[in-house]
Amino acid sequence: MGHTTTAGKTAAARKTSPKTRWYRQLYFWVLTGIVLGVLVGWLAPAAGIALEPIGTTFVNAMRMLIGPIVFLTIVGGIASVADLKKVGMTGLKALTYFQVGTIFALLFGLVAINVFRLGDGVNANASAIKTTDSAAKLIDAGAHQEWWQFLTHIIPTSIAAPFVEGDILQIIFIAVIFGIALNAMGKVGSPVLDGVQRLTGVMFKILGFIMKAAPLGAFGAMAFAVGKYGVSSLSSMGGLIALFYATSILFVVVVLGSVMAFLKLNIFKMIRHLKEEYLLILGTSTAEPALPGLMRKLEHAGVKKETVGLVVPTGYSFNLDGAAIYLSLAAVYIAQATNTNLTIGQQLGLIAVMLLTSKGAAGVAGGGFIALTATLATLGTIPAAGIMLIFGIDKFMSECRALVNFTGNAVATLFIAWWDRTLDSDRVRRVFNGESVEPLPSEDPTPLDEFTDIAADLSGHPHTAPDPDAQHTEPADDVDLPAGNGRRPAYSKSI
Repeated sequence: MGHTTTAGKTAAARKTSPKTRWYRQLYFWVLTGIVLGVLVGWLAPAAGIALEPIGTTFVNAMRMLIGPIVFLTIVGGIASVADLKKVGMTGLKALTYFQVGTIFALLFGLVAINVFRLGDGVNANASAIKTTDSAAKLIDAGAHQEWWQFLTHIIPTSIAAPFVEGDILQIIFIAVIFGIALNAMGKVGSPVLDGVQRLTGVMFKILGFIMKAAPLGAFGAMAFAVGKYGVSSLSSMGGLIALFYATSILFVVVVLGSVMAFLKLNIFKMIRHLKEEYLLILGTSTAEPALPGLMRKLEHAGVKKETVGLVVPTGYSFNLDGAAIYLSLAAVYIAQATNTNLTIGQQLGLIAVMLLTSKGAAGVAGGGFIALTATLATLGTIPAAGIMLIFGIDKFMSECRALVNFTGNAVATLFIAWWDRTLDSDRVRRVFNGESVEPLPSEDPTPLDEFTDIAADLSGHPHTAPDPDAQHTEPADDVDLPAGNGRRPAYSKSI
């Protein structure tokens, strides 16, 4: 009774270990990469454009892992629960919350552009607007996209296709079916579940390796963006960009902040806790590379693994608050700029169409632009060619869209966990305050420091390094040891 287990010593060591110094933190180096990228793109545009492969290669490396991580996390979460009805209810609650959140976001954009009416006075002739080749492809893709296609698109043509194409929505569908089937197999499926959980640990280990290159990826992506588009594009359409950013900030503070206040949590502390992910989004202009980090941090904060695995990936396709604000604001701006009068009823009809066309746009190149074109084509009252009026500044609004989408999904996951009565609010509050907490039994054993410490020794973490006193200490028979000591890993379960 009086002996000390290896697991206990490991947890104590983690709890008392000093925090990583600021100059070794990942967020510092990502921020440095962003600043240097802006300077290179501004002072040497040609060099900045030439650095595009650095940014795209890093984003591709991250996207390579998103499909497997989403699949393994969902399968592991569903297959581990005792009552599948709870999983179904969690999914239903999530979809309900997503729709309500999207409606609020659409209304925010609609009210903002109707109050400030930035399109009045532009007097653009839709028939005379010329489109570039790149814009024409996106317009064509949007014009041929029906409002109901996101429903039929959920079913993949093959099991491998979603992983090859990176289609998160289809991966979620396959994972849910696979997880339910594995759960139904009972003890027979236990070895498969154990393998899934071990593979999850391997994928997060690979993620830790790739994250070391995040500062370089952010540098290349930002240098290319500033070098190609320049800062001059901001002057002509600065008012619309400023309105979109102001509306987005107001939505985060008022709507999402109110949800967090209802949960008795502080949204600004949550944002600070996720600072590495925010900087990664800012540097790459997409929220996808930050998805694995968000899942890990929410699980560490106390949200159940099955809730995180189901809500976060689904939210990346169904809970796009930033995209919703952009769609309503941009659509009405185009109507104003082309002197297309919209009644209140037509604007409400616009919102109804956007509730459908906005889904599934995440992860698709030019997804927001395609969704906007699909909306205009479906409605028929606003000329689709008018989107060329905002094509040049779309890039400068993509970062904000991704940041708001990311924030909305983080808040949604916390709210759904509360709705399921599984949220450990005290632990979440402590984690967001920066306090040290012990790892959860179901948590992946790879320390979070591996993703935030840029100079960490990948071979010296507690879960891989042998305990020098292990041979002198015999653990209790009923204690799960951490992975790496020759026994069953802590995250391995049996049905």
